[in-house]
Amino acid sequence: MPETDGPRERGHRSQPRRFDGRRARGGAPEGHRAMDSEGRLYGALDLGTNNCRLLIAKPSRDGFRVVDSFSRIVRLGEGLSRTGRLDNAAMDRAYDALMACSERVARRGVDSDRLMAVATQACRQAENGAEFIERVRTGTGLKLRIIDPVEEAKLAVEGCVNLFDPDAEAILVVDVGGGSTELSWLRREGDRFEMQSWMSAPIGVVTLAERHPEPAGARTGVLENWYETMVADMGAAIADNPADPDLRSLFETGRAHMVGTSGAITSLAGIHLGLRRYQRNLVDGLWMTRSDCEAAADRLKDMGHAGRAAESCIGPDRADLVLAGAAIMEAVQRAWPSERVRVADRGLREGLLLQRMREDRKPSRRRRRRGRGKGAQPPVT
Repeated sequence: MPETDGPRERGHRSQPRRFDGRRARGGAPEGHRAMDSEGRLYGALDLGTNNCRLLIAKPSRDGFRVVDSFSRIVRLGEGLSRTGRLDNAAMDRAYDALMACSERVARRGVDSDRLMAVATQACRQAENGAEFIERVRTGTGLKLRIIDPVEEAKLAVEGCVNLFDPDAEAILVVDVGGGSTELSWLRREGDRFEMQSWMSAPIGVVTLAERHPEPAGARTGVLENWYETMVADMGAAIADNPADPDLRSLFETGRAHMVGTSGAITSLAGIHLGLRRYQRNLVDGLWMTRSDCEAAADRLKDMGHAGRAAESCIGPDRADLVLAGAAIMEAVQRAWPSERVRVADRGLREGLLLQRMREDRKPSRRRRRRGRGKGAQPPVT
């Protein structure tokens, strides 16, 4: 479940402030003062097909500490599968969210070289994706980079590494997005996991829900058939990627597990736990069985659209998408049988942060050359 926009900070001005500070009053953005007191901050912005999400964090000994976060459902990819273009209303929603991110980044004082801003499937696929990215750059100061599926998959893996069972022999990371789903297979090599293969299916919760609209007021049997059609659609996409028989045997014999990252699995977790309100500390890192996931999906079907909209872990903005996410997860679990799936309320943004912070911890080439004099010790990384 995504974070809320959060409370407005004191001193928030109605005058918009771009990330580059060009609309800030009195010269430099307020955030530069905040940076002096809070220390070095990093930002990671992910503009997806369904959500616009931002994390601002400070490095810590065991990774990083989140200082601020933002998430808003924008449905940038709404109608994209039919038209091949980003819709004007969808672009306006995304632009407004990105302006809010730009203001938040400026107030926090995140330097431009420590803000990683990326866009994924919707902007990759749309004929006017690059045009929208340029509009965002000129209007908000944010420089979004459209990343390809393999980088998206690697970043999701990077963000979830801490949730891998070190005793497992293989891991499958499933990142369900709005417009695509990335699957990454890793195998344990010594004391670490190495990526063996990956695939990106052009099916996400938005595309699948648009392709298979929920029948209104349908009986249980009709709903079940509709749900199975979505599972089969995703199953066909997975089948296009030949399975490694050695890897598959590790899953079939219980020596491997899945990690699910996205609202698709966190929503199932919230329903499974019966949460009256979403609590990340209870969801992130939770172990679920395949039958737990199926039971949660059955509960979602029984609720109907109105019941799902009233659920605090889902809400009206995702009531028509959550079962598409459950169907995607079920298709993957049928194709790669595993009794254990670990829930990750983390992923691409966390991967961006960890990657950038790790780069900054590496000694520069100049410092390494200076340290090669007599008696110098090799740098500690």
